[in-house]
Formats: sequence, C-alpha cells, structure tokens
Amino acid sequence: MYLKDKVAVVSGASRGIGRATAIALAARGASVAVVYREQRETAQTVIDEIRGAGGRAHAFQADVSRADSVHALADAIANERGRIDILVNNAGVYGARPIGELDAAFFDEQFHHNALSVMLMTQAFAPLFGAAGGSIVNVSSNLARAPTAEAGVYSASKAAVDALTRAFALELGPRRIRVNAVAPFITRTDMTAGIPQAHLDQARERTPLGRLADPEDIANVIAALVSPDMAWVTGRSLLTDGGFTD
Repeated sequence: MYLKDKVAVVSGASRGIGRATAIALAARGASVAVVYREQRETAQTVIDEIRGAGGRAHAFQADVSRADSVHALADAIANERGRIDILVNNAGVYGARPIGELDAAFFDEQFHHNALSVMLMTQAFAPLFGAAGGSIVNVSSNLARAPTAEAGVYSASKAAVDALTRAFALELGPRRIRVNAVAPFITRTDMTAGIPQAHLDQARERTPLGRLADPEDIANVIAALVSPDMAWVTGRSLLTDGGFTD
C-alpha cells in the first residue's frame, strides 16, 4: 500500500487504460478522483469496483480539452481534497486519415484532446501539489516515435505529449514533481475496437511477447512510475509496447 494517503487524479478514467489505472492506484492505497467527460454511468461502475474492494474514489465530470472546464475541475478537487500527489493525463482520442482527407478541424481535434489537454491539466493541477512534490504521468503512444501511414496527425499530437513531458519535468523538478510518460502500442480498449482483425493479428505476430496489451498492463506501469522506487526517474517517455517498436 505504498500510495496510502495519496490523492490521485486520473483523466479519461471511465474506460480503458484510465479505468484500469484508477483501479490500480486505488488498490495501492490512493484516493482516486475518477475524471470522465460524458459517461457518468460507466464512471460510476469504476467507483463501485474500487469501493467494493475497500478503496476510495469519487467521480468528477470535465472536458479536459477546455480551459474553463479544467479550472472548474481543479477547484472542485482542491475544495474536496485540498491537494493532490499524482496526476495521470490519460484522456485522449485516436483518429487516422489519409493525407487527402486531412483538414484543420481534424488536426485541431487530435491536438486539443491529446496535447492541449495535457498542458491545461498540468497547468491547473501543478499548484495543488504540496511541498513533498509528487508525480505526473502522461499517456503518449509508440506512434510518437514510429508513425504509421494515415496516423500522422495522431502521431504528431503524441509526439507533442512527449515534448511537453520533458519540458514540464525540467520546469517542475525544483518542486519535486516528477513528470513522465508511458507510450503504449495497441491496447485492447474500445478506442482500438475498430481496428481490422488482420491488422491486430499482424501486430501480435510482430510483438516479441506474442500478444497485444490489456489496459492493466499499462496501468501497472503507471502505478510503478508513481511509486517511491521511481523517485530518480523524470522527463522520460517509457515505451510500454511489449517490445514492438524498434
């Protein structure tokens, strides 16, 4: 229970990697703010699972790509918790289009939800960390390093996440706030449910560990990154892809 008495905020926590992360942090003792955008009922199932296992969690609604919504979220959590120790910027979207179908609206959508949200959340929640510091983990992607055809804009938005991770680590380090990222490959969530089976099979065959990730695989890495054992790690984006990326 190395996170006993710690307060964690997890965005996009009603499903997928965010859900698994909220559960993993709570299992290690943290009190978790489960942040969701639209799926209140799904978020409540996360709360129920955590509380059913003896953990602590509360749900908060916010659109983390909008400054006003993020600041209202930070105020609500500050009023209820007083401080935070862990921030996981997980919320995001995935989109793929060929060059001829790209437009400004698509570009803005990918960067707003994947990169701007990281900036807004970090900006709003950094003041809530206490003198002891804490840990921020951003969810990037292996595509930030190895883009694929038709996923260029998504890959660029995640490369921006990696750049923000490094820059924010430099800026927040003096306050003992560590900033890292995890960079998964295909993970079995509803976000990747539309990927053709042939592509999934090919990816599985190319992965040294011989399978695709489950959300818990990524959540466990996040939980490890925020632990005291990782106190000397900051400014890094850790590939969590089963060895897929060269």
